[in-house]
Amino acid sequence: MKEFRIILLALVSLLTIACQPHRQYFPRSLEEQQVRIIRFDSALLAIRSDHSAEDVRALYASYPEFMSGYVERALGVNARDTDYLAEALPLFISDTLYGFSKTNQLVLSTFANMSRTQRELNHAFTRFHYLYPDLYIPQLYTFVSGFNASVLFLDDGDMAVGLDMYLGSDYPYYNQVVYNYQKQTMRPECIPADVVSGYLFAAFPYAATKSRLIDNMLYRGKLMYVCACLLDEPDYEVMGYTREQWQWCEKNERQVWNRIMDKRDLFKTDQMLLTSYLNDAPFTSEISQEAPPRIGTWIGWRIAQSYMEHHPEVTLQDLITNHDAEQILRDSYYKP
Repeated sequence: MKEFRIILLALVSLLTIACQPHRQYFPRSLEEQQVRIIRFDSALLAIRSDHSAEDVRALYASYPEFMSGYVERALGVNARDTDYLAEALPLFISDTLYGFSKTNQLVLSTFANMSRTQRELNHAFTRFHYLYPDLYIPQLYTFVSGFNASVLFLDDGDMAVGLDMYLGSDYPYYNQVVYNYQKQTMRPECIPADVVSGYLFAAFPYAATKSRLIDNMLYRGKLMYVCACLLDEPDYEVMGYTREQWQWCEKNERQVWNRIMDKRDLFKTDQMLLTSYLNDAPFTSEISQEAPPRIGTWIGWRIAQSYMEHHPEVTLQDLITNHDAEQILRDSYYKP
């Protein structure tokens, strides 16, 4: 019996290795790259109501570029109006009507330690640096947005994340500002995938000459596949799905693909149709009310994965720069 158990465990181990969804694109040992996390949120929330003008000037001195961008983009305020900011920021920090005071304090406690996020981002950008050693590795600013912004890509190539948008799907104040289906990705665990995918979409903008459903599906699906290769996260987390949503897609993959083909949607360019397949929503209306949102991106991911599995000579860089969606689809032998 003991010998049988050893053989069984060995078989399970081999099957686990054989069924890994991604090829090994990276050497086991890479020189680690560091993503610097700059805690602007802590500095902002330390503003004193009786010294606000002085503290606002100090923020501009310490974070000259980011402070202006934060004020303009996250708060929607004229960055040059420092007198107004000196009055408004203490009110924002201490507000109880809209829950900002409680939210801001919860940000400080929830994210008192960001070592897990730091490790995952270091890991992902170490792999990315291996693929693109000449591209800039961003710094990541953290901020509080008053529920206005999650991930921002800054003009200088750095990024920023609104920590108040990642306090957990069950955070009560989210009921006032977002729809239920949006809460799934408002968890601390979602930050690495949001940052890395946001970086990829900014670094590699849409470049196909056409804008059909297949072109958009594969553009998004390719980058999400690459994102999953850079991160060591479950695929459903990278996609922003629950485990059950991912399993639904796997179980119904053939039916979803057949419906897309039966409706001849693949080569359509209608913007409302593209929005239904690709944008966030309670469900993908072109398929069914049971189908998770963004299922077009999910199918594009699966096509890209099938393509890479059938072509071991193709690198991730090749995949990213190949904008011929029809060729990728044809050579993927995708048949769910």
